[in-house]
Amino acid sequence: MAITFRDLNGNGRLDPYEDPSRPVEERVEDLLAQMTLEEKAGLMFHPPILMNSDGTLLKEGGEFSGGNTEELVAGRHLNHFNIYYAPEPRLHAEWQNRIQRLAESTRLGIPVTISSDPRHSFAENLGASWSAGGFSHWPEPIGFGALRDEETMREFGDIARREYRAVGIHVALHPMADLATEPRWARTMHTFGEDAELAARLVAAYIRGFQGERLGVHSVACMTKHFPGGGPQRDGEDPHFSYGKDQVYPGGMFDYHLRVFEAAFEAGTAQIMPYYGRPVGTPLEEVGFGFNRDAITGLLRERYGFDGVVCTDWGLITDAPMSDGSVFAAKCWGVEELGPEDRLVKILDAGCDQLGGETLPELLVELVRAGRVSESRIDESARRLLRDKFRLGLFDDPYVDPDEAERICGCAEFQAAGDRAQRRSAVLVRNDGRLPLAGRPRLYLDGVSPEAAASYGEVVERPEDADVAVVRRGAPFEPRDKTFIESVFHAGDLDFKEPELGQLLELAQTVPTVLVLHLERPAVIPELAEACAAVVAVFGASDEAVLDVLFGQTAPEGRLPFELPSSMEAVRAQKPDVPGDSADPLWSFGHGLAYG
Repeated sequence: MAITFRDLNGNGRLDPYEDPSRPVEERVEDLLAQMTLEEKAGLMFHPPILMNSDGTLLKEGGEFSGGNTEELVAGRHLNHFNIYYAPEPRLHAEWQNRIQRLAESTRLGIPVTISSDPRHSFAENLGASWSAGGFSHWPEPIGFGALRDEETMREFGDIARREYRAVGIHVALHPMADLATEPRWARTMHTFGEDAELAARLVAAYIRGFQGERLGVHSVACMTKHFPGGGPQRDGEDPHFSYGKDQVYPGGMFDYHLRVFEAAFEAGTAQIMPYYGRPVGTPLEEVGFGFNRDAITGLLRERYGFDGVVCTDWGLITDAPMSDGSVFAAKCWGVEELGPEDRLVKILDAGCDQLGGETLPELLVELVRAGRVSESRIDESARRLLRDKFRLGLFDDPYVDPDEAERICGCAEFQAAGDRAQRRSAVLVRNDGRLPLAGRPRLYLDGVSPEAAASYGEVVERPEDADVAVVRRGAPFEPRDKTFIESVFHAGDLDFKEPELGQLLELAQTVPTVLVLHLERPAVIPELAEACAAVVAVFGASDEAVLDVLFGQTAPEGRLPFELPSSMEAVRAQKPDVPGDSADPLWSFGHGLAYG
C-alpha cells in the first residue's frame, strides 16, 4: 500500500497508520523509510519527565524534570518518557492527552510512549518506585513472594494494567526478576524473594497480567529487569553507587539467577533492562551490563533469542547534578575512563536499543555522521521501538478519557483486592499463643495509628497500663546520608542497634509485646524474637490490615520469602549468589505459622 500524506494543523503527517489490519512489520518499515536521522535518534532516548501540578505541560527544566516538554518532543524528537511525580488520575490523564496532541503536531505525528516505575505500593524510593497515590494499594513485590499465589499475582497485573492504561502509561519498568540472595541488598523488597523457582512462577504471572498472552492494544509492555540478575552484590551494596558496582558469584550460581528471566521470556516480556553492576570473576567482560556485549548480544540476543527492546538502566553516560549540590555520578562501571561518545558507542555495540535517563540525540547524530555508528545500526533499534508503539495501539489512538481514569484508578473493587493481598501476605513468624487477640484489650501502640486501633481496643498512653503492646517497625538498616539518593536506599546491617534494641527489649519485659516488622529486607532479631510474645512480618500493609491480622479477622497466609539469619556474622559469611546459605538461620525460607 502506498503511503499517503494528510495535512494536520499545517503539518504534513504520514498516514501509514490508516489501516490497522496491515502487518505491524509493514507499517514499521513504511514509517522508518520516511524518518530523518534526527527523528530516529530521538527514539533511542528514554529520559524522565514531569508535569505541572495542574496537569499542564512543563515549560521549565529542573531536577528530574526532563526539561521543557515542547522542546523535548517537537524540537529534539524524543517520544519515550518515564513519568516521575504525577498528580491525581484525572490530571494525569489530561496531561497525557496534552503531550499526545503535541506529538501529533510534529512532522510525522509519532505518538509518545509513557513508562513508569512501580506505583502500587506504600513505600517510595526515588531511584526505584513511587507510592500508590491515586492507584490501588498493594503489597510490595516481596509480599507476593510471601503469598506465593500466582492467581493473585496475575490479578494484580491485570488491575495495574487497567489503571496504567487509564492514565496513559504504556510501559511498566518492572517486574524485577532479580533474586534476593544477598540479604543486605537494598532492592530486596522489589524482588519476589531468594528462590528462583518461586520467583519464576510469579514473574510469569505478573507479565501475563500486564501484557496478556500477547502484546496488544490493551496491554502494558513489561520491561523486565535487571538482566542477567541483580542481587549477588558484593557486601550487599547497590550499583547505583560506585562502592556497590561489583556483582560476584563465589558460589558459582550465575545460571541460577537466569532461571527467572527464562520464565519471563516464555511469558513474552516485551522489553528487558540490564543492571548497572559489572560481573566479577565470570567469563563475561568486567564492565556494567549495559555496556556488556557478552551479556546483551552473546547471552540475551544469541543464547536466548530475545529480539525485543533492550533499554539500559538510567544514567550510564552523564552525571546528574542534584539540588542539594551533590552529583549523582554516571553508572559507567568498568568504563569510567571513557568519554560520553565512547560510552554511547559501547552501549550500542553491546546490543542495547535505548538509553534510559539520558537525553543525547544530538550526540548520537554526530556519531553517525562521523562514521562511528552506522545508520543501519540505528534502524535496527528503531524498528524494535516503533514495533512496540504499533503493537500497543498508540498509532491508532493514543488518547485517554479523564472521566474513565477518575472512575477506574483506585476504585473500590480494585482497592478491595489490594486490601485482601495486604492481609493475606502477612507471615506469622512467632506466636506464644497470644495471637489472635480477643475482645477489646487495652493497647499500647508504637508505630501504629491510634485512630486505626480505636475500633479494636482501648488505646492507653503507658505500657504498664496495657494488656498488650503493638510495635510496628521497618527492617533495620544503616543510614547513608552522603547524598539524597543514598538516603533512600536502605542497605547495610540488618540488626537493631542501641539504644533502640534496648528500648524494645525493655518494653517486652514490661508488657506482652507483638512486634510487627515491615520486611523490606530480612532482619536479624534473635533477642527480640525471644523477648516478644509474637512476631508478624508484613510487606506493605496499612495499619487497618495489620490490626485485622492481629485480631484474627483475616488469617495470615504468607510464608517467609527469604530466610531470617541468626546473626550478622552469619550474614557476612554467606555467599551473595547462593540462596538460603547463612549458618543456623533463625527461620528458614518458607517458614510461616497459622492460627489455631
